[in-house]
Amino acid sequence: MPSQTKRKKPYSHFRLRKFLFFTVPFTILALFLLRTSSSSSSTASVSSSYTTYQPPWFGDLQTAQFPWNRLAFSLTNPPPKTLKLAVFSRKWPTGPNPGGMERHAFTLYTALARRGHRVHVFTSSLDPFLKTDKIINLKIHPHGDAESGKWRYNKAWELYQEENQKQPFDVIHSESVALPYWKAREVPNLAVTWHGIALESLHSSIYQDLIRKPGEPRLQSFNASLYSAVLPKILDEIRFFNNYAHHIAISDSCGEMLRDVYQIPEKRVHVIFNGVDENGFTSDKKLRSLFRSKLGIQENSSAIVLGAAGRLVKDKGHPLLFEAFEKLIETHSNVHLVVAGSGPWEQRYKKLGDQVTVLGSLNPNELKGFYNGIDIFVNPTLRPQGLDLTLMEAMLSGKPVMASRYPSIKRSVVVNDEFGFMFAPNVEALTTVMEVAVAEGAERLAERGRKCKEYAAEMFTASKMALAYEKLFLCIKDERFCIYP
Repeated sequence: MPSQTKRKKPYSHFRLRKFLFFTVPFTILALFLLRTSSSSSSTASVSSSYTTYQPPWFGDLQTAQFPWNRLAFSLTNPPPKTLKLAVFSRKWPTGPNPGGMERHAFTLYTALARRGHRVHVFTSSLDPFLKTDKIINLKIHPHGDAESGKWRYNKAWELYQEENQKQPFDVIHSESVALPYWKAREVPNLAVTWHGIALESLHSSIYQDLIRKPGEPRLQSFNASLYSAVLPKILDEIRFFNNYAHHIAISDSCGEMLRDVYQIPEKRVHVIFNGVDENGFTSDKKLRSLFRSKLGIQENSSAIVLGAAGRLVKDKGHPLLFEAFEKLIETHSNVHLVVAGSGPWEQRYKKLGDQVTVLGSLNPNELKGFYNGIDIFVNPTLRPQGLDLTLMEAMLSGKPVMASRYPSIKRSVVVNDEFGFMFAPNVEALTTVMEVAVAEGAERLAERGRKCKEYAAEMFTASKMALAYEKLFLCIKDERFCIYP
């Protein structure tokens, strides 16, 4: 009797493979996003005592998966042990406009040197015409045989070895990959601070491509860089990051990526937010009045001043800000945009007329006036990497913020709706939140700013950052110091 079982169609296996090929990656992505969303809410509740009461934490700091900035450290008590610290930094800030990584290194190690730790910074050649202030316990070792600012890790390593032979360093710290992994794996007491990782760069590439106009062709270099550079770099990082003994993430989301995607053991990943000088960024009514008078805004004016600071380039989101503000001023005459920074978009902003003021690059003292003079700070960045120091400076100055809705910002900075507004990185979303902010008025925005200042003073100060790093370095030196409190 012939079999009644139907034969499968020859192409059934092909259809199954095709189904799996297209559905499995999206399923994995969806599950990852759901997990990120759920963990985001729990982490946010930990990192902000302002939003939710948190019971006192105690235990082994190596197991803490929340930002160490949340913990209480004493600034008045001296460290239980002074350390000899080696720092590898591609650049040391000597010019008027240092980058975020250089500012982080300078702020951190100036504070630790003042705490009594002996800090040796191995960096690139310095400009001989620029003078640097002498700081007790802080010694700069610039390597020669290269032009100013050009990094040569092998030369810096030689200088390090010479100093290490005199007296071994207790802890070595690298600002990102200043010390490459094939050297780092030789150093068991090394910590590296990641100011950006390749997986975050992938997100940045996606957001920058999404702002293309309808009909605007995608850059030919996009696919080439994505498949030949970005994706291989992510895989390379996942493989070689394990060579670094300790990893410091500067945002909650980066810490999670290092643990979950880069597969770094949990006890080797530590989240410490960057900090800014709490004495340099404060609320000052006199500075506010002076700044606004220079803009031609009267003391009793109801005008709302929005401010943005940083390099005026595409990946900082200036195409979004330009178009959104252009739409806003079509229906609002009582708004003003002040842009601090220089770059290709400087001349374009000037085309928007009298309601926009471009200040160019500002020194730290000028930035104080800028932050005090605005009503709300706008950061439309298209780079979901790390945490922008300008957000912290604005909040410490008592200003609410308006920022792109990225996990790093949502989970670590704008952890409460009172702190400002978040928007999807597109023109329509930014225009909408701008209109809402303007409608609230200066008094309501000032109330938000006061709450921002409370949170920033708790989480984003240079003192809190330095004390958290000090505790980590002590822990690396001797596990007795890993126990908190």
